[in-house]
Amino acid sequence: MTIAELKARLADLHETAKAIQAQADAEKRDLTDDESTRIEAIFAEFDSVEADIKRRERMEAQSTRLNEPGPRPTAPTAPTTVPDPEPVPQAGNRQRGSDGLQHTTLRPQHERQRWGWQNFGDFALAVLQASRGQHVDDRLRNAALSTYGSEDIGADGGFSVPPEWRGQIMTMVNGEDSLLSRTDMQPISGNSIVFPVDETTPWQSTGGIQTYWGKEAAAQPQSKVALQPLSLRLDKLTCLVPVTDELLEDAPAMATYVPSKAGQKLNFKVNDAIINGDGAGMPLGLVNAPCKVTVSKESSQAADTLVAQNILKMYARMPAANRSRAVWLLNQDVEPQLLNLNITFRDLVGSAGIAAGAAAYLPPGGLSGSPYATLMGRPILPTEACGTIGDLGDIIFTDLGAYLTAIKSGGNGMGIKSDVSIHLWFDQGATAFRFTLRMAGRPWLSAPISRKSGSNTLSTVVVLEAR
Repeated sequence: MTIAELKARLADLHETAKAIQAQADAEKRDLTDDESTRIEAIFAEFDSVEADIKRRERMEAQSTRLNEPGPRPTAPTAPTTVPDPEPVPQAGNRQRGSDGLQHTTLRPQHERQRWGWQNFGDFALAVLQASRGQHVDDRLRNAALSTYGSEDIGADGGFSVPPEWRGQIMTMVNGEDSLLSRTDMQPISGNSIVFPVDETTPWQSTGGIQTYWGKEAAAQPQSKVALQPLSLRLDKLTCLVPVTDELLEDAPAMATYVPSKAGQKLNFKVNDAIINGDGAGMPLGLVNAPCKVTVSKESSQAADTLVAQNILKMYARMPAANRSRAVWLLNQDVEPQLLNLNITFRDLVGSAGIAAGAAAYLPPGGLSGSPYATLMGRPILPTEACGTIGDLGDIIFTDLGAYLTAIKSGGNGMGIKSDVSIHLWFDQGATAFRFTLRMAGRPWLSAPISRKSGSNTLSTVVVLEAR
């Protein structure tokens, strides 16, 4: 198909999606499952066609540049001793030989990921010099963006950050306190995806795959899978960092400053969304998920407290199959109360306490060791994303492996798109570094699990009631 035909297809897809939505609006109802699936499929095809158009337009632009007449060749001149204007730090991949010419040598893979730069500061300093019109380092041509003007001239728009430092930032997003790295991460190339989901339980007697006892040679009952579409559309998380020209000139500081700060900010925002997100332009968080189970506080429980019975009841609401992967997420204000948890023993008929209480939380080594390692045998993960003590979500028992995240995978597979602009704050003497993560997330479950025996429902997300 030609570019014109592809653009016409975009218009058709857009009108089709509008028509489906308009019909639902006219009937004053939500979209049906079939309509939602159709629209998501339209979105996916729209993104694919749009990407095809951009690819073809870029190829045409490249063909135009290749067909342009080049400069007239001239006879080689003798080497000169005049130094290059405004020399800049080089990564060492180009060396000047005895003939006065520069020769390129091959570099290891990890260095090629840096496009020849020694460190982030080396790259940032070259960007600053290019923005001032002093010198455009040859290595920056590998990083030119197709924005504003010519895509061959980085000074017209900006430069892409080399993959080496995109990886550093993504490593921090998936750091020690990261919740994202514990989720069911699914890399996708588009901006939306539909997963087939089967939420039937092994003990469910209707719907989905069934099993039956039967006699030999007897006809066996049939069953079929019960799959429902789970649609996710990626949301965008952006970190925009202005850096002054003065700081850019301090190249060693820049080698760690921007990747470190960007990674920390992105990590917290992702953690906060996984716990508290409302699903509108961000992931659907645990405390807002329709599948969560809320455990009631004890009748005599004081405000802003945690008692052992809370923990026991929360643990009992986690499906047994998920307990081996579950973790406790809690606010750090909850931690001091863990050592005050105690269980009161009862007499044989359960009518009266026979002891003041026994400690319910005894970490190995006491306060001299690692006191907050596990609770009911499961890891404790303090996070600022949890609400303060007494609020809903101050302690959560969850299997993060049952929380689905879709991550936009780039050409480097890192999930982070990073760019540099020298124009955004030009009048303020600052360069803009932008890091973008596209992701979506929500629990796999859409509702609590009904049990075969017992009235209490189960879930992979268990929270304690506000108190």
